[in-house]
Amino acid sequence: MVEPDDHSNDTLMSTYDELLPAEMASKSQDIGIKKANMDFLTTFALAVLAGAFIALGCIFFSVSMTGASALPWGVSRVIGGFTFSLGLILVIVGGAELFTGNNLIIMAWASRKLSTWRVMRNWGIVYIGNLCGAVATALFVFWGQHYTMDGGAMGATSLNIAMTKVNLNFGQAIILGILCNAMVCMAVWLTYSARTVIGRILAIIFPVAGFVAAGFEHCVANMYFVPYAILVKFGAPESFWQSIGTTAGSYDHITWGSFFVNNLIPVTIGNMIGGVFFVALVYWVIYLRKAQLKNR
Repeated sequence: MVEPDDHSNDTLMSTYDELLPAEMASKSQDIGIKKANMDFLTTFALAVLAGAFIALGCIFFSVSMTGASALPWGVSRVIGGFTFSLGLILVIVGGAELFTGNNLIIMAWASRKLSTWRVMRNWGIVYIGNLCGAVATALFVFWGQHYTMDGGAMGATSLNIAMTKVNLNFGQAIILGILCNAMVCMAVWLTYSARTVIGRILAIIFPVAGFVAAGFEHCVANMYFVPYAILVKFGAPESFWQSIGTTAGSYDHITWGSFFVNNLIPVTIGNMIGGVFFVALVYWVIYLRKAQLKNR
């Protein structure tokens, strides 16, 4: 039997061992450069997919929350968090472009490997693509009359989720957005350590489940939750409202105006602050700043 030499062992170690944080920082920077330099159509198509993937996580979350009032509040929230993790798993493992995770691109910008225009271009294309994918998914789910399931309870759950979101005040929505994307970007950051699919999935689940259970706000998820509730509010037949024992007037705050002003705009601001300043630039300062200073 031939024993592997030390060089062979080193090769195996470098292939299968998880990356350490300093290596993760370099990997994040390289990935950011590739993302920012993709052509428009590829970037947009992958962004639409990401919006749809996050919407699927939202649907799974809504199903898990329907009837969950029989459970203690914290237990139901934790279950909802684990189900919502489906969205980011699909994005990372399936391959898609998500605005919140792409806030990590700023690391390459800080190292002067990307121009401001390249970063803004990527974020703009991806944000619009995410919105298109999430709203398109909401339309298909609405057309499929998913809100009628469980005697209309699914629709009631979706309406109540949206009501909570559009009733946030501006400052509260920003703070909840900051906390959310700090955890989302940490989830993406942790996947850079993994060498296997199962490793990436495990890296995603707990940070995502944590932010959902805590009630933090994710702008792309809200691109599904609130538009879907608006569709139900204005498009569901009278029989639906009779089945859940209320009227559309009970959800008067669910409007496009309240969606943008009370939720999407402040949550997006918060998500950017959380991802850029609380994760990306922190790790850049720790692991990449010295290399940048040497190159000056």
